[in-house]
Order: sequence, then C-alpha cells, then structure tokens
Amino acid sequence: MEKKIITISREFGSGGSTIGRKVAEKLGIPFYDKELVDQIAVESGFAPQYVEEHGEHSPGKSFFSYAFAHHGVPGVMNGLSTADFLWNIQCNVILQLADKGPCVIVGRNADYILKDRKDCLHTFIHADMDFRADRIVRLYGESEKSPEARLQEKDKRRRVNYQHYTGRTWGTAQNYDICLNSSAIGIDECVDIIVALAQGK
Repeated sequence: MEKKIITISREFGSGGSTIGRKVAEKLGIPFYDKELVDQIAVESGFAPQYVEEHGEHSPGKSFFSYAFAHHGVPGVMNGLSTADFLWNIQCNVILQLADKGPCVIVGRNADYILKDRKDCLHTFIHADMDFRADRIVRLYGESEKSPEARLQEKDKRRRVNYQHYTGRTWGTAQNYDICLNSSAIGIDECVDIIVALAQGK
C-alpha cells in the first residue's frame, strides 16, 4: 500500500532532516522542516527562532513559559501556557499540511499527531554517538559544550516533550513503522528504503 505522508522522527545529528529532504525530492512531494517552523510561527505569532527552540523541547523550561506554566494568561492564548498554546498550533498546522496531500514532515511529534491516518509511514532515524558527534561539528561547528553533551541535551529535551504531549516513549520502536540506523546503513540507503516503502515496493 502506498503511503502518502512520511514522518521523520530523529535523534539529533543522525541525519534525519537530510534524509527527509532527499526522500521528498525523490518522491517529488513537499518537505516540511524549517518550513513547518515558519508556518507555526505565522499561526502562533511567535518568532520562528522561538518556535524552533521550544516546539520540540521540554514544556515550561523558558522564563516566559515557566511564568505562566500552570494557569496561562487570562484572555491571552485562550488561557493556555505558552507551551500548550504552541502545541495546539503545531497540531493544527501538521493536520492541515497532511490534508493538503503527500508530504514529508520532520519532527514536531508528527508521528503521534498523525497516528490515526492510514496513509502515513512513520520513521525513526538513529545513529551511533560518534557518527552524530562528528556530524554536528561538521554542520554546526564547535561550541563551549562537547558534541556528546550537546547531543544528550537536545535528545533529552525532545524525549521529555514527546512524553509530556503523547504519553509515549520517544524512540521506542513500537511507535514507528520502521527504525533505521543511519550510521550503520548510510544516509542514502536510508533514503532508498523509505522511498521504496512509501511507494509500496
């Protein structure tokens, strides 16, 4: 059965976004990663940088969201906390994009948001620590933190966010149709596998 919507969940540095973009190019369908962030920013009124930093992270960890974490602001954002408001917008945008037609969506808990659709292929990309550490240094440069610390921090925040909003454990195989180790298989081979599955081959 052909799958029209492909969600890519991924460990930081595993190449999930690159894989998603290449899959979309091969299938000739829209790709949503930074584009999704921009759409959520438009709908929410938050800056794209804020959406990118907090949309997949632990709820209530910024000063702004923490200040209103429990009760929200009366008359503002429907009284929701900033984290919950952003989650609602994110859900609506992802559902709307899926309704528009075939596409690839990276991150943002899309696998859970679209779990009831039968035309989705939910994937999880992971990789060895050394592979990921080398990759983020090449892509994003050095920082005051070690690459390993950056990876662990980013993945922890994604894990907490996923658990908070879905009640499921991030990265657990049962949540996805296929899990691929990009460091063992290779980026391009992951792309080919996903494309073949999407086409029902």
